[in-house]
Amino acid sequence: MKTSLVRLAVLALPLILVMSLPGEELALPARLRALDATVLPKKAEPERLLGRDVRARLQAVNDRESAAWRALDGKAAWEKYRDVRVRALRASLGTFPIPKDLKVRVTGKIKGDGYLVENLVFESRPGLVVTANLYLPARPPRAAPGVLICHSHHAPKTQGELQDMGVLWARAGCYVLVMDQLGHGERRQHPFRDKADYPAPFLVGRQDYYFRHVVGLQLHLVGESLTGWMVHDLMRGVDLLLARPGIDKSKIVLLGAVAGGGDPAAVAAALDPRIAAVAPFNFGGAQPETRYPLPPDAEKTFNYAGSGGWEPTRNLYRSAADGFLPWVIVGAIAPRRLIYAHEFAWDRERDPVWARLEKIYAWHGAIDRLAFAHGKGKLSGRPPEASHCTNIGALHRVAIHAAFERWFDLKPPAEEKRERRSAKELTCLTKDVQARPARELAAALATERAEAARKRRAQPHLLAGRRQLQREWAAVLGDVEPRGEARVVARAKERLVDVTVERLHLEVEKGVPVPMLLLLPPGRPKERRPIVVAFAQAGKQAFLKERADDLARLLAGGVAVALPDLRGTGETSPGTARGRRSAATALASSELMLGRTMLGARLLDLRGVLRYLRTRDDLDGDRLALWGDSFAPVNADGKHLFAPLDAPKPAHLAEPLGGTLALFAALYEDKVAAVWARGGLMSYQSLLQAPFCHVPYDVIVPRALTVGDLTDVAAALAPRPLRLEGLVDGLNCRVSTRELERAFGPTRAAYRAVRAEERFDREAKRTEEGPAKWLLERLRKK
Repeated sequence: MKTSLVRLAVLALPLILVMSLPGEELALPARLRALDATVLPKKAEPERLLGRDVRARLQAVNDRESAAWRALDGKAAWEKYRDVRVRALRASLGTFPIPKDLKVRVTGKIKGDGYLVENLVFESRPGLVVTANLYLPARPPRAAPGVLICHSHHAPKTQGELQDMGVLWARAGCYVLVMDQLGHGERRQHPFRDKADYPAPFLVGRQDYYFRHVVGLQLHLVGESLTGWMVHDLMRGVDLLLARPGIDKSKIVLLGAVAGGGDPAAVAAALDPRIAAVAPFNFGGAQPETRYPLPPDAEKTFNYAGSGGWEPTRNLYRSAADGFLPWVIVGAIAPRRLIYAHEFAWDRERDPVWARLEKIYAWHGAIDRLAFAHGKGKLSGRPPEASHCTNIGALHRVAIHAAFERWFDLKPPAEEKRERRSAKELTCLTKDVQARPARELAAALATERAEAARKRRAQPHLLAGRRQLQREWAAVLGDVEPRGEARVVARAKERLVDVTVERLHLEVEKGVPVPMLLLLPPGRPKERRPIVVAFAQAGKQAFLKERADDLARLLAGGVAVALPDLRGTGETSPGTARGRRSAATALASSELMLGRTMLGARLLDLRGVLRYLRTRDDLDGDRLALWGDSFAPVNADGKHLFAPLDAPKPAHLAEPLGGTLALFAALYEDKVAAVWARGGLMSYQSLLQAPFCHVPYDVIVPRALTVGDLTDVAAALAPRPLRLEGLVDGLNCRVSTRELERAFGPTRAAYRAVRAEERFDREAKRTEEGPAKWLLERLRKK
C-alpha cells in the first residue's frame, strides 16, 4: 500500500508542477505539433519499402514454385504436385453447396432463324438467383454439345459478341448458355442502372465492374469469395445443361471471355471434371499489360504469381502461399482439351507458361488436346491494328472454330449472321422472381457462422476461451507472432524542452522498417516510467499534430509515449490515396495472395514494438497502455453515402486501423494494462449492411466472421480497462449510443461476469475530455 502511494505521488508531481507554473512547459503542445517526426532518411524512399518487400516475397514464391516444377520428372510427379494445389485452391474459394433443385424457370422465349432463345432463371445456391439466356437449335441433334460462356467484366449477357456466339453455335447444333455473372446485368449489386439514378456524371456501364470490389470484400468477410461464387454459378450452369434431354455429356465446353471471364472459367474447369474443353482468355500466362516481346530469360524472370489489385477475381486468396498460381490452374485442366487464349498478340516462342503446358500435355500423351488462340497488336494499340474486343471477337473465334471441328466434329456455319436482340428482349427477371442481394445472403451466413464460433468456445473472459480466440483469429489474420522484440537498426536522441525525444528505426521483420518516436518525460535515475503506445493509420506526424495536447498531458503526468509507424502507415505509407485503385489496396491484396493480411502484419509489427519497449530499463512494461486513434472525417447520413464508385465527390473513407488494432493487440498481449480505442470499426458485420463499404481494403480480414466479430475480441479483454469512443460502421458513419449498446452487449456481459463492468467505458461520440486523463488514471491504478 505504501509503495502504491509513493508511486502515485511520483506520477502526480510532474502534472502538478506543470499545471501550477505557466512557464516553458506549457509551450510543449505547440512544440510537439511543430516537431518533425521523420526517422528514416529520404534517400531510402520509405514510401516504397513495403512495396519492395511484397514484390520480393512474390518473387520468392515464383522461385520456389519454379524450382518445384523443374524437379518434376513425369506425369505421376506432376499429378502429385497438382493435386495438393488444386485442393488448396478449392478450400480458398469458400463453400460449394449443391442445391437439390435448381428451380429453373423459363420466363420468356424468342424464336429466331434456325435457333430459339429461352430466358430463364435458376438458383445456384439457396436464395442466389442466376439470370441466363439459353440458345437452342431449332432442330436439336440427337447428341448436342453444350457450350457455357462466362462473359467479361465489360458487359453482361446481352452484349453483341455473346449473342453472336449463342446464335452461331445454336445453329451449329449446340445448346449455348450465357449467364449474367454475379454483379452484372440483371444481377447487379448496386442501384445505378442509368444516368438518371444519380445527379452527377458517372460511367454507367462501368459500375457493375467497379462494384466487384465491394462484393468481393463482403464475401471475403464470411469465408467466401467472388471468384468462388462465380465458379459455383458456372458449375450449376453445367448442371443445367446436363439436365437437358439430348445433351452430349462428353462435349461440355466452357469459354471465358477476355477481361475477367477467363479467370473463373479456368478455375471452374480445373475443379469440375465434367468440363471437356475450356478456352480461358488472358489467364495463366502473359497478360495484355505484359511488355512484348518477352525477354529471352522469361522462364526465370516471368512473374508467374502476378500481384494484387482491387479487382477481386484477379487475385486469388492464398494463391501464392499455397502454390496454385494461374499457370498451375490452367495446367490442371490436362488431359482435357485446352485452348490457351490471348486477346492480343502472343509471343509463343518465349512464353514460359506455354512451354510448361506443352510438357504437361506430353506427359499425359494428349498433346493433340492442346490448342491456342490469339489476336494481334497490343493493349495500347487501336483497332484494326490491335484486336480489342468486349468478350470474344470474330478474329479470336477463328482458332476456336478450328479446335472445335478437330475435337468435336463441330462445324460452324459458313458465315456468321448477326441477329441481335435488345436487352429488353433478353431480360429474364419478372416481377414475381425474388432475387436477393449477395450481401443479404452473406449477412445471413455471417450470423450463422459467427454464432457457431461462439458456441464452440469457452467464455471469452476465461483464460481457455481467450487462448482459443487467439488461435482462431491468428488462423485468419495470418502470422501475428513476432520472433522476438523489434531490432534496433538506428537510434538518435534530442531534447524538446525537458522531454527526451528518441528517434528509433526498428525492424520486426527484416527489411520492413517501423520508424518510431519515443517521448520520455523527465524522471529520476533508474526510474521506470509507465508508457502509452499510440498509433493511427495517418502515422506519428499526424498524431503530433492532432493530439498534441493529450500527448503533453501524458508527458506531464510522467508517462512516456511511443509513436510507431506500423508498416504502410505514416512515413512508410505508399501514398495518400486509400481507395480501391490505390497502392495501399494493391499491397493489401498481395498480402492476401501471400496468405497474410495487412491488419495481421501491422499487428505483428505492433507486438514486436511492445516487446522491445518491455526490455528497456527506463520503461515499466507492467504499466503499458494502448491508444488507437483515427483522424479521418466521418460521413453524415445522406445520399452522398450511396454514390457510384466514380462519383466526383465520393464519401469519406474510414480509417479504423488504430482503434481496431488496439483491440487485437490487447487480445494477444496479456500485460497490456488498458486500452483506449477511438474511431475503430464497430463490427465487421456492419460492412454487410449496404451495397457500399466506405472502409479501406487493408483492414479486411477474410473469414473474420467465421471466427466471431470485434465485439468478441473486446469481450476477451475483461477485466482490463477498455474505453471505446466514436466507433464507425461500414459506411463510416458514427455509431449511435443505441447501436453501440446493442452491438457490445456481449462485451458488457463479459465484464459483468468478472465483476468489472465499471472498467468497460463506451461513448458514441468523441468526448472533449480526451484520453490523457483516462489513461493516467488507469496507469496509476496499476
